[in-house]
Amino acid sequence: MKLLFKPAKTLGASLLLASAFMAQPVLANGPIGEHVNHLQENLKSYAEEVEWMVGKVDTMVSDYDTKGAKAVKTDDLIEYWESVKFHSAIETNFVPVYASIWQGLYGVKMAIDNKEPAEEVRKQQKAMNIALWQGLGAVKLAAKFQQKGLLDTVKATATAQMTQSATIDEIKHKLDRVVAKFAERLRDEATEIVHDTYLHLFEGVEGTLIEQDAKLVEVLEKDFNVTLPQAIKNSKSVDEVRDVISDMQTKLDRAKVLIEKAEKARKDVF
Repeated sequence: MKLLFKPAKTLGASLLLASAFMAQPVLANGPIGEHVNHLQENLKSYAEEVEWMVGKVDTMVSDYDTKGAKAVKTDDLIEYWESVKFHSAIETNFVPVYASIWQGLYGVKMAIDNKEPAEEVRKQQKAMNIALWQGLGAVKLAAKFQQKGLLDTVKATATAQMTQSATIDEIKHKLDRVVAKFAERLRDEATEIVHDTYLHLFEGVEGTLIEQDAKLVEVLEKDFNVTLPQAIKNSKSVDEVRDVISDMQTKLDRAKVLIEKAEKARKDVF
């Protein structure tokens, strides 16, 4: 399958992606492998993983179409995505496309879980496929910048300037800013804050949090990459966006308790 950058728009797409790569230093934590610092050498395996993802989802949708919802396990969709190296390659280089992939995955998952007609599931599958191939295109462009020394080295370390529990407080503060920007009708700025907060802050505590409550991490990832961006994109009311963020902040309070417990355990050991 060809990349979904049409020839007439290639330059514009390249400039957009280039500005995104330059603008965000990539600081991440969690299952980020050293391969992200060697994108060019891994492009072949990334492409194979995208093909694998497309095939696995297609098999699931076909089984749903012919055998019904009981024949499939939609939680596998998330496991498929998080098992491939390409997951962290796009995550650390172009978060908006990364979020689109998550939205596509959950589009398929929710359509099946809600027993939607197979045609609707196929629509969601198509959107997911488009996001995956766009993601591969973004990584290929990032590889070119990386070879020219224009990308920072990815460091899988926690936020250096603050403790992880303090990072949770900062995330909550950033989410309050999202409400403010959305209320000012600055949707693009609100979305940018969501993406930056996820990449530069939440990813910094994810590794510790996964050890404490992996399900909570999965739910918050969905909130950052699917629920909140879609609420902003679909022009929900300010109260509705505030409700989404309030729910996220409640989960973040739980995350802070778990992280403080982990931090205390480490101090007790040393």
